[in-house]
Amino acid sequence: MGSLLEIIALHPADAEAAQEGGADRLELCASMEADGLCPSVSTVSAIRRVTDLPLRVMLRLSDSFGTDGAELNRLTAMAQSYLSAGADGFVFGFLNADNEVDVDSAAALASTFAGTPWTFHRAVDAVLEQQKAWRALRSLPGLDCVLTAGSSLGVGHGLDDLLKLASGDEQVAKVMMAGGSLQPEHVPWLYGAGVRRFHVGSSVRQDGSWTKAYVNSRFVRAWRNLLDAQDEKA
Repeated sequence: MGSLLEIIALHPADAEAAQEGGADRLELCASMEADGLCPSVSTVSAIRRVTDLPLRVMLRLSDSFGTDGAELNRLTAMAQSYLSAGADGFVFGFLNADNEVDVDSAAALASTFAGTPWTFHRAVDAVLEQQKAWRALRSLPGLDCVLTAGSSLGVGHGLDDLLKLASGDEQVAKVMMAGGSLQPEHVPWLYGAGVRRFHVGSSVRQDGSWTKAYVNSRFVRAWRNLLDAQDEKA
């Protein structure tokens, strides 16, 4: 399996640069000051018009990882609007009051767009028991990717845990996507543990700015070349 490079896109210009640089997939969201919330449907439509890359759209309405029935109803309606606008998949994740994976809520939302793949986002980095969380994730319908840094503080702090999880379970490595302040020097270690999916955001923007710079295609290309080099060695 070759490496997958996913880039966060906030605007059509981001999407164009990401594709030019060699990205494989885009995560669409807004409000990065809240670690990513739902983008507008018009933004999804505009990005769909400028790229043929797969688009996974964030389903998150607040900076909390909790949810309730009313919010799930809103997210269900938004998911259908995003699909009509050209989305290929979604990104979401919920925790319950005990900081465990909220399997019921996640499964309920996923069931409303059965057959559409989705990513469980970095809510998983806030759980108290990682092994228990990963067992719960296995039961979720349609889930084919888990975005994680191994720590709420980023890959630099969670790398050892990611390596342990991935090297200890081939199925975990298969769905794990490393992201969250991911740095180039982390890649060889993760690749060696079996991770083949990588998620990049601020590091492909000038000065890491979400508000003052679009995605830079040259920065994306550097990541693409790094992953291709790992693939060639494998």
